[in-house]
Amino acid sequence: MNDGDGGAGHTARPKRADARRNKETLLDAAAAIFVTSGVEAPVRDIAARAGVGTGTIYRHFPTRADLIIAVYRHQVEACAEAGPILLATCATPHAALGRWINLFVDFLVTKHGLAAALQSDDAGFDTLHAYFLDRLVPVCAELLEAAAAAGEIRSDMDALELMRGVGNLCVGADSDPRYDARRLVELLIAGLRLPR
Repeated sequence: MNDGDGGAGHTARPKRADARRNKETLLDAAAAIFVTSGVEAPVRDIAARAGVGTGTIYRHFPTRADLIIAVYRHQVEACAEAGPILLATCATPHAALGRWINLFVDFLVTKHGLAAALQSDDAGFDTLHAYFLDRLVPVCAELLEAAAAAGEIRSDMDALELMRGVGNLCVGADSDPRYDARRLVELLIAGLRLPR
């Protein structure tokens, strides 16, 4: 009987892992579709990209707002989790900061339609901005502190100030193909360096 119980418990874990992986695949697919078509993209396009039926999407996310919020949170988490990994694996803290800011730029310039969605009456959107700041500002601050402690950058840069500056440089990136937000952000990050 213990063998049967152990087997049942053993099969339940992969199901949960599969369900989590399937949900992440769905969120990644939705994010990719939002990049090309905005947050009002047809659910059938998201389902096709994820390789699932539309019913699967509605089972996980009953409303479009639920899906948008989940995609946003998923991407914020990915960006937040990347910071410590980059700090541990990049050659220098400044390099880690530059790579993380690149991910942050990707996050910002792929939010087609999100600003309009955030203006809706859906209560779920109310907490997104605070969540975004709570998760990402400390990560940026950790990267800035490490680069400053290594003597690579100025020590007077505030994380929120830097993130707002990057955000302002990204405004308009989706409406003017000649505007290269990433290039300007790279100049900003290079400008933080101390002279050698």
